Amino acid sequence: MSSFLPKNFDSRRPVALIAGQGLYPGLVATAARRAGVPLRLIAFDEETPPDLVASFPEADRRTLLVGQLGQMLKALRDFGAGYAIMAGQITPRRLFKGLHPDLKAVRILASLKRRNAETIFGAIAAEIEAIHVTLLDARAFLDDHLAAPGCMTGRRFPIDREYLDHGIQIARECARLDIGQGCVVRHGTVLAVEAYEGTDEMLRRAGGFKTDGTLFVKTVKARQDFRFDVPCFGQRTLEAMREAHLGAAALEAGKVIMLDRTAVIAQAKTWGISLLGFE
Repeated sequence: MSSFLPKNFDSRRPVALIAGQGLYPGLVATAARRAGVPLRLIAFDEETPPDLVASFPEADRRTLLVGQLGQMLKALRDFGAGYAIMAGQITPRRLFKGLHPDLKAVRILASLKRRNAETIFGAIAAEIEAIHVTLLDARAFLDDHLAAPGCMTGRRFPIDREYLDHGIQIARECARLDIGQGCVVRHGTVLAVEAYEGTDEMLRRAGGFKTDGTLFVKTVKARQDFRFDVPCFGQRTLEAMREAHLGAAALEAGKVIMLDRTAVIAQAKTWGISLLGFE
């Protein structure tokens, strides 16, 4: 069913899909349904794709405002969920504007000395686990959509090993420092690192420099909690690379989710962008 499910996974118990933006939650839903897993949906107003919401019967879905943690926990109880899985981003600016925290969320936010993806989602994960719902690895059901080792676009990767190793080192150090999970390098020079603005904005900044021989690297933290904040690479990022005239990307194999891997690789080939999975 998936190598990322716990060994004692009970496929008869409902899995609640906590769904944010983009293609990611839809891929999880499709794969989980194909596996015969009973699925429920927790959606967020103005975030979750409407077509995904519409694909669930009314009895099997709840739509909440971002920040209604107490209501989310209630929905998990009402569903009788044994498991939950987080998939899809929530607009980052909502951390500062557009958040609708209920009392449960207010208490959690007030207790955090740092507010970032790791601390916020870690606190939410603890609340979910406290009601005896297992929060699954966010790669569950998506084994076929992970970056694979080697040059996935079928050609020789155009970046020399020396410069590839440099990019990987910089990306991993940025991840260790909790700055971001990606960087852009060129011939041993760091052009841009990913921070709060996200991957696509970083790529646009990098595109303002000379871009021949430029490499985008995407990695994970050394102690990545794969229940949340798992890095993704999809069509939108590929388009941002094309617009910035960046011709190569290295993604950590088995850890970076490629949103519809087959389609992304096919498009990359069409645009002449090389994709490598590194270990």
